[in-house]
Amino acid sequence: ADKTVLKMMREMGIRCGIRRRGSRRRYSSYRGLVGSTFENVIARDFGAEGPWQKLGTDVTEFKVAGSKAYLAPVYDMASKEIVAWDVSRSPDLGQQKRLPAGAEPILHSDMGEWQYQHQWWRKELERLGIRQSMSRKGNCLDNAAAEQVFGHLKDEFYRGRVFDSYEQFKRELDAYIIHWNTRRRQIRLEGRTPEEFRSMSLAV
Repeated sequence: ADKTVLKMMREMGIRCGIRRRGSRRRYSSYRGLVGSTFENVIARDFGAEGPWQKLGTDVTEFKVAGSKAYLAPVYDMASKEIVAWDVSRSPDLGQQKRLPAGAEPILHSDMGEWQYQHQWWRKELERLGIRQSMSRKGNCLDNAAAEQVFGHLKDEFYRGRVFDSYEQFKRELDAYIIHWNTRRRQIRLEGRTPEEFRSMSLAV
């Protein structure tokens, strides 16, 4: 049990080297108002009764091999699954999307990311039947679900590592996200993986 492990760590004087407060600088690509903004429909209510109801997205930055790389995932707030993602050398509009038939979720994002105000992005979401929601300006807590994913990902996959190339980084990040979805068990999912939780929820 996790509580037993934490108790033993305290008794042995062992401290976890990850998830330390204040150890990360939050990436921002804010360019002001470059398109349309939307109401904060989520309003910090990150709970969902089932998969494909509430999704979150954001962009985070990595320093890789003397340059930068950017990850833009789409995160299911019910199953904790990263259902789509894009890794690129610069912030862009490309994201893989695989919505099941009949799904019409809310997709929540940060207002500060210019991509999510862009006309192409808005039209694409409209075509897919996705309702858009945005954080209030300058308020990262409004997108805390996505920020939490970034925190775990950077601590578990990225922190303290050196990548020889962008290609190596992208290949291993893709593998980590698959690990997150299919093998990484979560307490909030009662010990299930995101994939197991989604399958169970949709089968009910």
